[in-house]
Amino acid sequence: MEQAFFVFISLLLIAVGIAGTILPVLPGLLLSFTGILLYKFFGNPEFSIIYVIIFGILTLVSLILNYTIPIKTTAKYGGSRYGKIGGFLGTIIGLFFPPIGFIIGMLLGVFLGELIHDRTDKKKAFNATKGAFLGFIYGTGFNLLVGLAMFLVVLIDIFLK
Repeated sequence: MEQAFFVFISLLLIAVGIAGTILPVLPGLLLSFTGILLYKFFGNPEFSIIYVIIFGILTLVSLILNYTIPIKTTAKYGGSRYGKIGGFLGTIIGLFFPPIGFIIGMLLGVFLGELIHDRTDKKKAFNATKGAFLGFIYGTGFNLLVGLAMFLVVLIDIFLK
């Protein structure tokens, strides 16, 4: 009975974490990874530690990519150092305005940073902002795929047990 409770809570944490990859008010993959740990150590001790290590590494990679991908795609789409700094500052400020403040803050920060750099080139500012948005989409997609993989691995383990 106790083991079934931990399996249920693990699946719930993973599912809420998947929702958190899209909804910025939830911690996303960190929550899903917590569900994996709970499943391994309390739900099914026979669950392979290899999965825990792989998902731990992927969670760490996603945390890094969430901040670096938008900066890289901003630069790829013609953004300057001002746009990158503006995007970073906008993200930080936007965190105080959930649920989507950090996205709006990042995009607004890139746009305003580019306008500070060159007021006459609005097209460049829009392109840099588009790059930041695409970076956000790439990062979110990666997180969503990792979260779904966690969920499926645990489900498969439950049904094959």
